[in-house]
Parts: sequence; C-alpha cells; structure tokens
Amino acid sequence: MSNDLQHSSSSFDCGMRRLLSALMLIGLLTVAGNPAQAETYSILHTFTGGSDGGNPYAGLTVDRPGNLYGTTSYGGQGFGTVFELSLRGAWIFHSIYKFTGGADGAGPLSRVILGPNGTLYGTTYAGGNASCDGGQGCGTVFNLKPRPVACPTTFCTWLKTVLYRFNGGNDAANPLLGDLVFDHAGNIYGTTENGGGVACSGSGCGTVFELSAVAGGWRESVLYAFSGSDGANPYAGVVFDRAGKLYGTTKLGGPAANGTVFRLSSNGSGWIEGVVYGFAGQNDGYWPVGGLIFDPSGNLYGTTISGGANGGGIAFAITPTGSESAVFSFVGVPSGGVYGSLTTDAAGNLYGITYDDGAFGNGAVFKLSPSPNGWIYTDLHDFTGADGRCPYGNVVLDASGNLYGTTEAGGQYDYGVVWKITP
Repeated sequence: MSNDLQHSSSSFDCGMRRLLSALMLIGLLTVAGNPAQAETYSILHTFTGGSDGGNPYAGLTVDRPGNLYGTTSYGGQGFGTVFELSLRGAWIFHSIYKFTGGADGAGPLSRVILGPNGTLYGTTYAGGNASCDGGQGCGTVFNLKPRPVACPTTFCTWLKTVLYRFNGGNDAANPLLGDLVFDHAGNIYGTTENGGGVACSGSGCGTVFELSAVAGGWRESVLYAFSGSDGANPYAGVVFDRAGKLYGTTKLGGPAANGTVFRLSSNGSGWIEGVVYGFAGQNDGYWPVGGLIFDPSGNLYGTTISGGANGGGIAFAITPTGSESAVFSFVGVPSGGVYGSLTTDAAGNLYGITYDDGAFGNGAVFKLSPSPNGWIYTDLHDFTGADGRCPYGNVVLDASGNLYGTTEAGGQYDYGVVWKITP
C-alpha cells in the first residue's frame, strides 16, 4: 500500500472525484431559502496535510465537556489520523492517533463515536487484513482510549485496539462513511460498502455487520449481505428503532437500481431484510448516501445526492407506513446533495451540509424548519473556499446550540478545516 494519499489539486471541482481518489488509498418546500442573519462562522483548525492530518471526510463527535473528536483520511504518517479539539480558553488541537497503514488500518472516512464506556470507536476503509484491493486492506474497526497513567507531556497519543480486521469475500469489507452504533447489550453494528460475496462486479454488494464482545476479543458476524435487487453498497451506517429493528440506506440497488431505504428485523435466529423504499430516480431523488434519523413520531429523514425536482438531490421523509416525500429539493452546481446524515434539534429543525452548491459552489450549511405550510430553508453559511470547501460529513450541535463540522478541502492549505457556527 502506498503511504501517500493523493491530495486533489485546488483546481478540482468538489464532487465524487475527491472521494474516489481517497478510496484508492487503501418538494414539500416551495418557499425560497432565507439567508442567515445572526450566525457567526469561525474556523477552529486549518489542516496542513502534515502531522495534524488532512482531508476530513467525516463530521465530528462532541462529548459532555464539549471536546470535539474527528478523523482525517490523510496526513499524520500518510494514512490518516484521529484528532481532538479541546476548549481551554482557546481551541487546542491534538492528533490522538496516527494510522500507519498496516494492521492498524488506513484511511478513516467515518466519524469516531463515543461508546458506552466513554471511549472512542471508529472504522478505517483500508488497512488491517491485506486481502482486499491489491493488498491495501479490507478495513478495520478500532477503539481508542486515553492512557491510564499520567501523561508526561501536555498531550499523549491514545491507546488503540483493533477490534476486528475485515477479510472481504463472504466477509465484510471497506466500511465507508457510516457511523457505528451500539445496542443496549454493548454489541456494535455497522455497514461496509463491499464484501458479502461475489455479486456486484465480484467485490460484493456490501453488508451489515455486528461485533459482539467475547472472552479475549470480539466476534464479527455478517447480519446481512446485499445482492443488488435488495440494495447495494451502503455508504452510511444503521440506526435502531424502538422495537430493535435496524434501518439504513444503500446508494445503489433496489427495484430501480437507484438505492434503497432498508430494514433489518431479527426473528431470533437471524435477520430478515426488507426494502422500505426503493428510489425511482425522479422527483423522489436517487443515490441516498447519508444515513437516517428518526423523529419522535417514527418518521425517518434522510437525503439523496442526486435527483429531485431541481436535480441536486433531496432531503426526504418516510412515514412509518413507507410513504416517501421530498422535504426539500436542492439546486446543484453540479449537484448540491448531502453526503452526511441530517441532524435534528429539540424543536424538530433539520441541519445538514451540501457539498458543492451555495453562493460560491463550495457547499453550504443549512437549516430546514417545519411550518404549517411546509419546510422553510435557511442558509446558515456558504463556503468560499478560503474558509473551507467540499463538506461531506454531518453537523453536530452542542448544549448551547452551536454547530460544528468539517470540510474535506479548502482553507489555507486546501486540506480542509474544522468550523463552528454560533447562533
């Protein structure tokens, strides 16, 4: 495996070419959008592509004290990093782990999340077992925890444990942009873009997997392997409903080969998959890459990166009966859709990032607010390029209502930034 993730030129347009380069490493609304009025945008860290990392595809995770955690797909030792930002009068940046590209993994494209024990869990797209992608590896699931003894310096590298190395073939392979999720028993669930067999051009159509703690380690099980007609190539993770069923999206496959929303139900001896909705590729959108979230009424919300009335993807809602509707249709330049999952607040507003629309064609941060006449779109920030561009991840809110996120590129060195919007 090369230890150099090719950094795209700043002359490249935002879009899937940047994501594909990294992977080689290893309707209801008719009201016009409202401009932001009082929000303040600031950059918390500008990535250099060196020791601090570069090209963060994923969003951030915030803990109770307000520390921020994220990943970069590049930099460190050439294979990506996990970082922490702590507010100590000013924001202090620290790379808490630098991947080496071998058995420890390479190229993390998803967020790290906080597990039940308060430590960090995440995935890498490559590295681990060398059986995939010409020896670049099938990816890993890992855990990071602070050192148990006093650190001799201001910051120390955290302790990393690889929970599982994917093998490809009938096993899972290459977890992409999706978050991991825990159940009440402490089992971990996620998805992989590839693996699960030889369908879909021989690399597999992707899987949903489970990791269960056993004596001396973790046991991995493929809960479901997609075959194409039932969905293919999940980019995002899965979420639980109150009954313990898992829901997610596949970018491709399904009845019209434009992607699906799927459900996995346990019958006690296994998991049964059902297509909740198959995208037709018209005003209902196509290619759902972001994950799903539930509202208190059991409605699902998600996004597509293409299609819709304006061609730039949509934010959609799916009722518990499986009825889909467009919440908002994005206007793309060339496509303004959302790669990360939406985020919601206590008032039911939805927040997200488009990756290459907005006033400057570099992406935008938006809010969708429910109203009696539909959903109202508010533009919170348009990326200029100098302050970031090509955001792929989600946004997170802290207890004060501040928004945080990343951009994959842009900033002073064109390796991306960590940003904050204060309401």
